[in-house]
Order: sequence, then structure tokens, then C-alpha cells
Amino acid sequence: MKFSGVNVFQLISVGPDEASLFNKFLDGHDFAPGTRRGFILDLRKFAKWFAQANREPFKVARVTTRDITDFKDCLRRERGQAVATVNRNVVSLRRYFIWLAEQGHVPANPAKGVKELRRQLLAPKGLERPLVRRLLREVELRQDIRVGAIFSLFLFTGCRVSDLIALELTDLDLGERTGWVVFRLGKGNKQRTVPLPLPARRALLAYLETRPPVQSQKVFIGERGPLSDRGIRALCDKYSAIIGIHLHPHLFRHTFSKQFLQDNQNDLPALAQLLGHESLSTTSRYVRQTHEQLADAADRLNY
Repeated sequence: MKFSGVNVFQLISVGPDEASLFNKFLDGHDFAPGTRRGFILDLRKFAKWFAQANREPFKVARVTTRDITDFKDCLRRERGQAVATVNRNVVSLRRYFIWLAEQGHVPANPAKGVKELRRQLLAPKGLERPLVRRLLREVELRQDIRVGAIFSLFLFTGCRVSDLIALELTDLDLGERTGWVVFRLGKGNKQRTVPLPLPARRALLAYLETRPPVQSQKVFIGERGPLSDRGIRALCDKYSAIIGIHLHPHLFRHTFSKQFLQDNQNDLPALAQLLGHESLSTTSRYVRQTHEQLADAADRLNY
């Protein structure tokens, strides 16, 4: 097989039998072009490392579990490759050796017991304030009153898309000084009442003044009736194209959660109540730091 005009194992000490085996593996699977390319790059990388580390030609029959474990450690500790990259290499080797074992070319799969690296759990990503301002400004410039109300509900209540599309007129309590929204059909059919800050109340009142006079009690109405999950996501896609950031309903929930904690001294119990979480452990993921925050914290370390 050729890859970009170059033999898979060119410049690596590999015999023709090894190259033929790998070609059979590739040809025996209906891999997408990108997946096929990934396998080639990963095995080429391992074969080169194997020959250099063991000072012998690469042969699948000579590969041990220690080889794959040491290769994994080399990629992470010595070469500093990303966790996702290291794990992809391990998975590629595991799949190749599974095939080799099934075909009887090796007695057992040496990659079977090699675990992938654990990813560090980080806070879910949300929009930063400048991006939220940019988004809402684009909505205002287009006088898109309905979208302004929808995005405001997402940003100021952290509701799910299922909460929003189930919302009915009687679920809204909009006053001059206070306002509340009742989400009746949360996860597990649990009901919760969430306060509406002034910007959200204003956006909702502006929309209700222009809402089509239809029989449905649902708050948000489209051309063919109440807006669906698909309709909400289509609006997100529209503004994704406008501001160049992929928007989706859960991104707004992450944005609300992170901003709420930043502005309220990490008040987890309050956030859990607003989001409808039963367990604080579910809410606590929003306290985890982002890569950027961890990097800033590390830079402040001094001896």
C-alpha cells in the first residue's frame, strides 16, 4: 500500500512480511480515509519507536505489553503529546493486535491490558462575557425580538432546551420589580421556579407584545406552531454562522453556570437549585478550572 506516495514503513527497519500484514489489516476493514490515515501514522510511529528502543527490527511477534506501556509513557512524558493523541495511538495498536490475534499471527494481544490515560476533568466551556455581548448585540441589530427572548432565557436561567420548548404562558410571572419562570417538566418531571433578572424580563415582555395570536399556550411560536427542539437549534445555527462560534442550547447552560459561580462566590447550593440538580456533585463540575485558568495559576507559582 502507498500513503501520500510513500510506503507505510519507509525509512523504518521493517521487513516485507510486516508491511504485508498491516496492508491486509487495512484492506480488510472499510475504514474512512481519515481513520485509515490515523492507523498508518500511529503504527509507523510505534514501529520507529520499537526499532530505536529495542535496537531490533519491528516484528509484531516480538511486541510485548511492556513495549506498548513504555511507548505510551514516552509519548506523554518525553514527547509531551496530548492525552487525546496518546490515547489514539494506544487504541490503534489495540485494534491492530486484536486483528492479529484473531488471524493467528500473534498468540495474544499485548495491548489488551494497557489502559488509556485518564483525561483531567475540566469545567465545561461556556461563552465569555465579550462573546455574550457580541451575540446579543447582533440579535439587537437584527431586531430579532423572539431570539432575544430565547437567548435571554438560556443565559439568565440556565434552562435546558426541553424546559424552554415546554414553557407555557401561565408559567411566566413578569412584574416591574420581580419576575419568575416555572419549569414544570425538568428531568424526572421535577418542577422548579427560577427568578428572572431584569434583562430577561425585558426581553420576554418585548417578545410577548409581538407574539402571534395563536390558540397554543406555548410561549415560543414559529411559522408552523410552537417551536420545537429542532427549531431552537436552527436559530442557534443561524447565529453560529453570524458570530463564527458554534452555539447550542447546552453551551448557554454552561455559560450561565460558570458566570453565576463567578459572580456569587461559588455558591453551589444556589446553582444546583436553579439548574434542577439533585446532587451537588453534578453541579460541582462547573467549579473545575479551565485549561487557561490552570495555566494562569501555574504561572503565579514562584520559589
